[in-house]
Amino acid sequence: MIEARNLAKRFGRRTAVRNVSLRVVRGEVVGFLGPNGAGKTTTLRILAGVFPPSAGQALVDGLDLVTAPLEARRRIGYAPEHPALHGEMTVRAELRYAAALRDVPAGARAAAIADALARTGLESLADRRIGTLSRGTRQRVGLAVALVGDPPALLLDEPIAGMDPGQGAEMRQLIRRLGADHAVFVSSHVLADVETLCDRVVVLHHGRVLAEGSPADLSGRLRPGAAVEVEAGAPAEALETALAAVPGVRRVERLPAAGGHARCRVESDRGTDLRAALAAAVAGAGWPLHGLAATETSLEEAFLALVTAPGDAA
Repeated sequence: MIEARNLAKRFGRRTAVRNVSLRVVRGEVVGFLGPNGAGKTTTLRILAGVFPPSAGQALVDGLDLVTAPLEARRRIGYAPEHPALHGEMTVRAELRYAAALRDVPAGARAAAIADALARTGLESLADRRIGTLSRGTRQRVGLAVALVGDPPALLLDEPIAGMDPGQGAEMRQLIRRLGADHAVFVSSHVLADVETLCDRVVVLHHGRVLAEGSPADLSGRLRPGAAVEVEAGAPAEALETALAAVPGVRRVERLPAAGGHARCRVESDRGTDLRAALAAAVAGAGWPLHGLAATETSLEEAFLALVTAPGDAA
């Protein structure tokens, strides 16, 4: 289990993290979201034992990273966004070095290295020098380093950064598999990845936790409006105007046309079903109605609504 209890971190007069509490248990993948400068990487570094908190506690399986650093860090696999790898080493040598640092018993190191290579799909590159690899492949090497010795807690900072679509898909599948029997805490700025990968999401802004919950729960709570997508054989501007005039409509967003038809997203208060009224507005204007469907609020919309809400500044 990964746990933060009222964590704070100050750098001189600047407070990067303040009163952060969170928990990640084995068997789940928890996403860590926040705009640039929110304090995500600082929090991950504290939880990884890279530097101590100014206040509060960081624990792994109940072990405090300040008072029991060696025991706690043996239980952590940390893959930073820019892993500190040795470019002159081969992948295998890098993993051998990591196994020694993590005090993996000498007799178990070969198996631990083979397991990390197999999990990350790096067997064919095991004897390649790291400096010759692409950025996306070096990210996989960084994850392999984190997996040496199979620590129960994994901290992954932007693990899909720099990967091509194929590599990214493979990494997402791997993270989901790891989440079956590890506590996985993953930071990402790609909201679609978090939405598909994570069981829960923690949103950080100005160094504080603003919200926590499943992607679906956050989407519902943070953007409480209902939405309907309307597609009609009408001039786009005229359709937008007609839909905006329907009582109860809060906002109309024009969407890219599809098949020559105009499309709009219509928002109203949650619990208000305007589909019949919207259909009547389209029919009343003499336009053919090609589509009318309720849509779910995405995690990206919920996130943007949260971090741009008035009064959230620190």
